[in-house]
Amino acid sequence: MKDPKIAVKAPAAMELEPGKYFWCACGESKNQPFCDGSHKGSEFSPMPFEVTEKKTYYLCQCKHTKNKPFCDGTHRSL
Repeated sequence: MKDPKIAVKAPAAMELEPGKYFWCACGESKNQPFCDGSHKGSEFSPMPFEVTEKKTYYLCQCKHTKNKPFCDGTHRSL
């Protein structure tokens, strides 16, 4: 599998409402950090995740986190 495109070397701080979301895993989405279907025809698939409480979440945009879809600081070493 090839490496995903690094969209941004910083997390997206987002206040999310409870619900289901789809995190972009390929790095090509124009709607970062969420999927917009840009992965179609590639080996990547969006990652579904659910939020159960309204609060600020830090979503990975470098696509190399070990805690997908959340930032773990990996962007600092890329």
